[in-house]
Amino acid sequence: MESQTTFQPGTLRFRCNVCGQKCLINGEELQRELASCPVCNSSPRTRAIVRTLSVELFGENLALADFPAKKELRGLGMTDSEAYAKQLAEKFTYENTYLHQEPYLDISATEVASERLESSDFIISSEIFEHVVPPVQRAFQNTFKMLKPGGILVLTVPYGTQAETVEHFPELYDFTIIADNGSYRLKNVTRSGEVQEFRDLIFHGGPGSTLEMRVFAEAALLHHLAEAGFEAITVHRTPDLPHGVWWPEPWSFPFSARRPRSNVSGLKANA
Repeated sequence: MESQTTFQPGTLRFRCNVCGQKCLINGEELQRELASCPVCNSSPRTRAIVRTLSVELFGENLALADFPAKKELRGLGMTDSEAYAKQLAEKFTYENTYLHQEPYLDISATEVASERLESSDFIISSEIFEHVVPPVQRAFQNTFKMLKPGGILVLTVPYGTQAETVEHFPELYDFTIIADNGSYRLKNVTRSGEVQEFRDLIFHGGPGSTLEMRVFAEAALLHHLAEAGFEAITVHRTPDLPHGVWWPEPWSFPFSARRPRSNVSGLKANA
């Protein structure tokens, strides 16, 4: 297995697998969330999603423009980046969903709408699960239910190297986010009626649904996926330098996982 950290950065030429642009960058400037394509502003994470989807759907590492058009394949995104969502809609029967607008999807809901059950050949969830309200396992279970048998999940979340997931609000139940002199605080009433207040909140982009609820551990993600019933769970660590997929930290890699065609599940990590 090639380690993500074996690459020694220098001047890197790569083809953006999102828009096809030929790019030139100092490899030391590659960061997971930093835009490094001057045309579509894709980041290494964005390009890693395309790489993972390509490998899982087609068995080869294709740029998005080179994906075969297969309208018989149904895909679903959870607030996917427009950098690749538009092209996915051209290649597949694909719908990008949102928490705050139509087409609406709350992956933490207690029930999955009947029309979404076993409806997707692939689902992309990028930087979503760290924001869903607890219990987070429900989001994994709902995603599993929405996939057709044999369907693929491509998942990214920020995660660390700690042994266990850090839940910021483990007893979250009835809560509000309150503006307070230029900052924000969270007021929560637990199921038992205890009133809690939290400050120093972490938001990814802005207050509200972007509140960071947790910092996952890699082992916990593997467990959540297996517990939901997924098989062929893979952590995609290996750099893809021809497409500019690399970042220096040894964490927060993309996962792929498959809903079994039968009731037999398995685990394949660290590919």
